[in-house]
Amino acid sequence: MGMTTPQVVVHRDKELMAQAAAARLITKIVDAQAARGSASVVLTGGRNGNGLLAALAAAPARDAVDWSRIDLWWGDERYVPADDPERNHTQAREALLDSVPVDPARVHAMPASDGPYGADVDAAAAAYAAELAKAAGPEDHGPVPTFDVLMLGVGPDTHIASLFPEHPASRESERTVVGVHGAPKPPPTRISLTLPAIRAAREVWLLAAGEDKAGAVAIALGGAGAVQAPAAQAYGRSRTLWLLDRTAAAKLPVGLYPPAAS
Repeated sequence: MGMTTPQVVVHRDKELMAQAAAARLITKIVDAQAARGSASVVLTGGRNGNGLLAALAAAPARDAVDWSRIDLWWGDERYVPADDPERNHTQAREALLDSVPVDPARVHAMPASDGPYGADVDAAAAAYAAELAKAAGPEDHGPVPTFDVLMLGVGPDTHIASLFPEHPASRESERTVVGVHGAPKPPPTRISLTLPAIRAAREVWLLAAGEDKAGAVAIALGGAGAVQAPAAQAYGRSRTLWLLDRTAAAKLPVGLYPPAAS
């Protein structure tokens, strides 16, 4: 399966971007549930991922989703204790999950450092890979489910999930989940999906807002390699969507990506 050409949507500001992305996600989940009975979404942390979840929690249309028929996964997680406020799962619960009737058995949090694997982040990553493989059906193309939407925040250094430039995890071509050691951003120990797992998604949405993201967006959309710019090599099977605000889009070629009407 080759690369899908990225589509770029530019919103006026980050608040509008979060609201528009939330509306887009509700539609995608409802459509997936209508077509296949359930939906599968990979969540991202960070300010844009959490902003989207908060916007979703506030959206009246959120009740169109059957929250009991959705599987939620994570693209990465900080390998810290389960109740740590820095965990993406903790932040997602506060932003959205505690206020909607999700099925706890279908909320697939990544393991925590005070969980069954203790300090062994590689064993924790392998366990998450096994959980993904168990959820993959015969219609899926490998050891992970075909996620309906996989969301990724883009870092100022072009990192996505916990795949950092020049880091071994961004070179991984076989495993679907890896332990990350010595991440350049604290905390240093993390769990992350790899590019092969990300590319199993039907749609990959990359979220970036703020002027500190403008350089990374331009580099990634300029077609850099995965080792130099992991975000450049994140794409979905049927669609790759970059959701930006004007400041994050500021260094893209003028006229190539006109701002959205919204």
